[in-house]
Amino acid sequence: EKGLAQLEEKAEKKLLILCEEKERQQEKLHELKREILLKEREEKLDEELVKQVEVLSPLVPLLERFKEQYKSFAVALDATRHKLPIKNIHIQGDMPTYLDKLQKQLTITQELLAEVSLGSSEESAKAFSELQDTEEEFQKLEKELQRSFTQVQNLSYEASKEVSLHNQRICEDSHGLDVVKRWYFN
Repeated sequence: EKGLAQLEEKAEKKLLILCEEKERQQEKLHELKREILLKEREEKLDEELVKQVEVLSPLVPLLERFKEQYKSFAVALDATRHKLPIKNIHIQGDMPTYLDKLQKQLTITQELLAEVSLGSSEESAKAFSELQDTEEEFQKLEKELQRSFTQVQNLSYEASKEVSLHNQRICEDSHGLDVVKRWYFN
């Protein structure tokens, strides 16, 4: 019985050691499973991130352009907000439909403004240079007109003077010099 009791005691100690070892191994197994799951999740996240970068990278320039346009829109809106009626805005129909229509109109407006601004800057430069040339020609013509006008005035003065002298001679011839002197110097 003593030997059996000792064997049972040894067996219990070995069983306890084996149970503790089993728990440690199970903890290691759980830790390894958790690490494997974490690695799999990280790999999936990395793959998703790569896909997102591939999809979103072409949109970066558009985002920059949108930021610039939004800033200019905000500045324009801020400059004109005192002119916009804020309180009594009535929208017929539902809000999403109205916003869709508004978005379409804003897109059309944006496209038209882009066309006008691209074309108008080139046309403006061309028109400005032509305007400068026209202004120079106009100034030359104005100077010539002033000279011509002065010449016409001088010719008109000379013609009036000649007509007056001619009329004076006719009067002197027809009425006599003494009568005409009284008309002027009396």
